[in-house]
Amino acid sequence: MVTKQEILALIGPELQKIEAVLKNNFQSYVPFINQVSQYILFAGGKRLRPLLMILSTRLCGSKTTEQSYRLSVLFEYLHAATLLHDDVVDEARFRRGRQAAHHLWGNQAVILVGDFLYSRAIRIAVEEGNMDILDVISRTTTLMSEGEVLQLLNLDNVELTEEDYYEVIYRKTAVLISAACEVGAIHANRDGWQRESLKQYGKFLGYAFQITDDLLDYTGVKAETGKDIGNDFKEGKVTLPFILALEEAQPEDRQKLLFLIKKKGAVSKADFDEACKLIEKYDGFSRTREKAALFIKKALEELGKFEPSPTRELLEKLTHFVLIRKN
Repeated sequence: MVTKQEILALIGPELQKIEAVLKNNFQSYVPFINQVSQYILFAGGKRLRPLLMILSTRLCGSKTTEQSYRLSVLFEYLHAATLLHDDVVDEARFRRGRQAAHHLWGNQAVILVGDFLYSRAIRIAVEEGNMDILDVISRTTTLMSEGEVLQLLNLDNVELTEEDYYEVIYRKTAVLISAACEVGAIHANRDGWQRESLKQYGKFLGYAFQITDDLLDYTGVKAETGKDIGNDFKEGKVTLPFILALEEAQPEDRQKLLFLIKKKGAVSKADFDEACKLIEKYDGFSRTREKAALFIKKALEELGKFEPSPTRELLEKLTHFVLIRKN
């Protein structure tokens, strides 16, 4: 089984380059924008999306240059923008172990800085001068915006089905990871099956990533995740563990689960613990892990279409790690 230490040792040099480009290329005429953006950008993010773009380019047999790293960071800007917006909508208290930005600077300012990060990402795509890349980014930002709205509309929606859930997380998470991988292929001047396979790989990886994230909201540890455990449940968010348990629950337990999630802000620790026991009783957690594992399998099948190489091996290890990560 791959360990976090092994992964970090393998990707360390790439992460250092991405970090340097993030610091050197970020700029705004307005100092306040720099302050808020740096707070979210340099709070210990994984840099998964830019890393995937770089590795996807290499998987296609192309060398990476300074231009490649500059292009890759647009995905971190887009990701940071969604985090700022999500925390406002969710009224989150913490992000990556620190106070959420809107608690420090207010909702209006944080939303506007998120808008700036979106525009900065699009500007980088325009400067690349590749219409295919710009098309992918523009389509992705549209879908991500739809995802934010869908998530808001589905708050308290206890009728949410498994398929509905996948539609939300596709827009919320998977589409951006998919875009990073697809742009890696385009940047390497690859089209056809290579571009499509990397697009699909990123999509399946994104599904598994978000499903694991939603599982950690129930089973994680705050010191490792950097977020309040049970926060999604307390906000009335219906995610896969809850959906799968609700499908199997006996009438009395079903009503209890519905009652608990509808309490929202009034949910106590005892309430949350009771909900977890009911979800565990109906295999909600184990079945959620199985769903994530299925998407990992599909992602690995897409990678398997490429010739064996050190880059493919590294991507395979990263893919496996998604299932065992703690944050």
